[in-house]
Amino acid sequence: MWKVKPPADHPMETRYRPILESLVSPDPMSRFHLRRGSPEEEFPDLCRNSTWMGRILTPAMYRRQFNRCTHSGVIFDDVIRPGLEEPGDWSGPVSVGCVAGDAQSYILFCDFFDRVIEAHHEHKITNQTPESDFNYDNLKGGDDLDRSYAACCEVSVVRGVEDFCFPSHCSRGERRELLTLARRALQRLDEDELLGRLLLLEELNQEQQKELNLNPPSSSQLRTGVARDWPDARAVWVSKDGSLVVWVNMEDHLRLVSTRDDANVAEAFKCICINLQKLEEVYRVLRHPFIWKQQLGWVSSSPADVGTGLRVTVHLRLQHVLKHKRLQDVLKRLRIRMDKTESPALYQVSNAATFGTSEVVLTQLVVDGVKLLIAMEKRLEGGRDIDELVPAQK
Repeated sequence: MWKVKPPADHPMETRYRPILESLVSPDPMSRFHLRRGSPEEEFPDLCRNSTWMGRILTPAMYRRQFNRCTHSGVIFDDVIRPGLEEPGDWSGPVSVGCVAGDAQSYILFCDFFDRVIEAHHEHKITNQTPESDFNYDNLKGGDDLDRSYAACCEVSVVRGVEDFCFPSHCSRGERRELLTLARRALQRLDEDELLGRLLLLEELNQEQQKELNLNPPSSSQLRTGVARDWPDARAVWVSKDGSLVVWVNMEDHLRLVSTRDDANVAEAFKCICINLQKLEEVYRVLRHPFIWKQQLGWVSSSPADVGTGLRVTVHLRLQHVLKHKRLQDVLKRLRIRMDKTESPALYQVSNAATFGTSEVVLTQLVVDGVKLLIAMEKRLEGGRDIDELVPAQK
């Protein structure tokens, strides 16, 4: 199922390969002496767990994963810990309830991860390589949203860096090396006329943190290990024109964000596409490319972000459509989601999935969905019906 890149041959190691291989235990778990019971004794209580992890995990599946361990030491209990710490709410959106400690987790625990990914993104994993499309010229519209309803927009993308554990499992040394790589890579953006500055979180004052909307780590992040040693080796790169922000070593290795106060999704998406491809090339030259899996596409720490890692969000001013009985059906058919914001007058609309379609198609889904919601809102304001605007299932 998985295509694994063969290891590079190094002349000095070739002479001693039999000896080196004999030093590697065939079963990584045999190197650990964990005082654990049997899989039946260790199986977690999931009766009140509403996450995808809680809905999918069975005693038989847990038993199959129980004695597996990645080369960096990630065991299955590390994977499911987020869902045990935050079991979710049956009335709210369903979270994945799990996290990958490293890229190998997606391979070693694929029996579990593949099912979570398929359930969350509502798309089957096949042997076909996921399509990728960063040609922003293929996007239709996005720069013509009605400003009476569209307040602002944000386009973000996450990436994991090859050869490093993800934030929930990485060491301080890995995190600091990732910061060094990011500093070198982001300098190339400066050379390409997108000037900016890299700010270490530990050096930010309260006013700067407020400008960046930076909040202290949540209790969940602390419990799952994402915020270990906070704020050591965490940083943010901010372009001088404010068009791009790059977060380093937060919940993922890298997160690029482009925010527009004019709700111009097309320009925000273009900014992300151009600069992400530049960074991708730089990291490849540095011999630490972004992590790509044959059947999943781009992968990072959360299964909720596999495929494209792209999130397109538009903040809308809505009143009437929120009360309509068919709203949830409309959102499901449009393959978008709607969430509350801190402002009672604003709701954020974003893509429900990141896997199964290309970057351009995902952005197009949000643009088309936002336009349709605005059209419905206008009709309801005039006291008219919206049944004829309800789309067919996509």
